[in-house]
Amino acid sequence: MSIAGPTLWVGLDGDVAVVRVCGRASFACGPDLKRVIAELQARGWHKFVFDLSECSLMDSTFLGIMAGFGMRVEESQGTKAVLKNASSRIIDMLDNLGVAHLFDQTQGPVETKCEPTQCGTLDKLNATRTSLEAHQTLMAINPANVSKFKDVTRFLADDIKKLTPPVVPEC
Repeated sequence: MSIAGPTLWVGLDGDVAVVRVCGRASFACGPDLKRVIAELQARGWHKFVFDLSECSLMDSTFLGIMAGFGMRVEESQGTKAVLKNASSRIIDMLDNLGVAHLFDQTQGPVETKCEPTQCGTLDKLNATRTSLEAHQTLMAINPANVSKFKDVTRFLADDIKKLTPPVVPEC
């Protein structure tokens, strides 16, 4: 089973990496987002702006990935990733989940020229693992999220067990 995700675009502007999220940001694009961020950090970029002007919605998995990244940036660098042009709906979700404080939020044009990244398709096991990790992150950041996501995380963990092939011992 393959699941298509939104489009991610990346641009570099001096010492800032700009990641533009277009469309509905969901679990399907989570591993791609994590890969893009890791590649940029490995190449030396540590300041990030997420251009959300064309992002219609984020699901809790994508928000959990973003929140985890925001937390790591704040802890390791003492700075914050920037969310630019987030819709009021996305801002409300960040507030509701108690993770808005992890980001600076601004409005205005983004002049950086961005190129589309290679977004692959996602197998169900990888999607489930990514979703579980993201929800666990949301619960770790804000204990009020435990009641919101405890059943989801239990379901995802059970699904991972079902999807994981058994390990065959070597003879």
